[in-house]
Amino acid sequence: MAQDQGGCMFLKMTLVFVFFVSCFQNSSESQDSLAEQAEATMKRAATYFRESVATHGGYVYHYSPDLQQRWGEGVATRDQIWIQPPGTPTVGMAFLDAYQATGDEYYLEAAREAAYAVAYGQLKSGGWQNCVDFNKRGARVNQYRNGKGGGKNNSSFDDGQTQSALLFMIKMDKALDFKDKTIHESAMVGLKAVLDAQFPNGAFPQVFTGPVTPQPMASSNFPSYDWRTAGRVKNYWDMYTLNDNVTGYIAKTLIEAHSVYNDPKYLTALEKLGDFLILAQMPQPQPGWAQQYNYNMQPIWARKFEPPGISGDETQEVIDTLLDLVEITGNVKYLKPIPAAIAWLKKSQLPNGQLARYYELKTNRPLYMQREGKVYSLTYDDSNLPSHYGWKTDSRIRELEQRVKRVKDGKPAPSLDSSELQASVETLIESLDKQGRWITVSQGERLVGQPKIAEGMSYISSETFSENLRTLSEYLSRSEK
Repeated sequence: MAQDQGGCMFLKMTLVFVFFVSCFQNSSESQDSLAEQAEATMKRAATYFRESVATHGGYVYHYSPDLQQRWGEGVATRDQIWIQPPGTPTVGMAFLDAYQATGDEYYLEAAREAAYAVAYGQLKSGGWQNCVDFNKRGARVNQYRNGKGGGKNNSSFDDGQTQSALLFMIKMDKALDFKDKTIHESAMVGLKAVLDAQFPNGAFPQVFTGPVTPQPMASSNFPSYDWRTAGRVKNYWDMYTLNDNVTGYIAKTLIEAHSVYNDPKYLTALEKLGDFLILAQMPQPQPGWAQQYNYNMQPIWARKFEPPGISGDETQEVIDTLLDLVEITGNVKYLKPIPAAIAWLKKSQLPNGQLARYYELKTNRPLYMQREGKVYSLTYDDSNLPSHYGWKTDSRIRELEQRVKRVKDGKPAPSLDSSELQASVETLIESLDKQGRWITVSQGERLVGQPKIAEGMSYISSETFSENLRTLSEYLSRSEK
């Protein structure tokens, strides 16, 4: 009887063991199967985008499903590619992520083609404009460093144009072991141009054609003139600029340059930029940041719908940049401006929780514009705002406070939960169509560089493609580990 009980117990234990081994094998096979599907999905999508969508190796923002229409900031021709995110550098870096996740040379060659397209469009002044026109007589052609083209030589930091191109070239240079002459020279010329465009106080202009003219040092202050009637400042793009995260994009580019080339001059430039951001913080009662400053460090007009004011959007972006600087340099002085800035953001929130793009100097009243024809006028009324501009922005106060705590504690940013990542990958696999496309159906949203488009309209998005490729790459990298 005892032997029978022992035999039963042994049999039960054996069955349990077999059950768990079977579960483990099934789970492992399922994981392998999803990874294989993810890799196949990525290859199909990348093949379609590289071989059907690209022109001259580059990309614009959006395409009609039949590829007969394409848009950057406005309608684009087949000879035009876009630099400004989410254009060619964004797509190129997604290809590079795919290569690093899989080791498949196909993605590296796709990235190299994009890098050559970007290098073609580098200006004589060393940076980039938002568009590259391969038609020598095209409407958007500029003075390219390769001697082809003509027109303007205005390198731009606006919306990350020069920065995204240069960041991509730096990453490609490293991926190719610094052996591709075209890409390496483009990166070196671009980085020198960026350093030459930095003012002694650490600031950068919006546009540059060569080294900047040194200006006297000053701290931020409120203008004594009547800013309401002063009007747009001529050549505001030559002055100190934060608009559209100019300094944040530059900081990320310098961080990458320092990491890849290990040259102290990039870290020095980065620290100077941080020192400028400290100087540019406005005094109480508005310890935030403006979009644009003159050489006396006073907020100024830019375009006719961009008045001097303290900006909710730029203030949040500057806080993020300061936290980047703390993480890279270890210098806690870049934390000091943040508490007052966050306190100002909290008291400046609109009733719906958002932040205004502009707050009136000293009074802190949300400031907007109304338009009749081509004439803009200042107003406190937000009921009839022009639709072409972001007059309000979502508050990220809680997110910023959490990041401040993480940085102080020396903790990394949280990564996407594995189950969420897997769910995203499963969705991407299912949503790729038979041609290898992720088709977006408009809900009437405003596209990058475009006004709102008709609800129900279908389009192909470079931004969506790049984000999806990065998600699949991250999943495959984790699976490999």
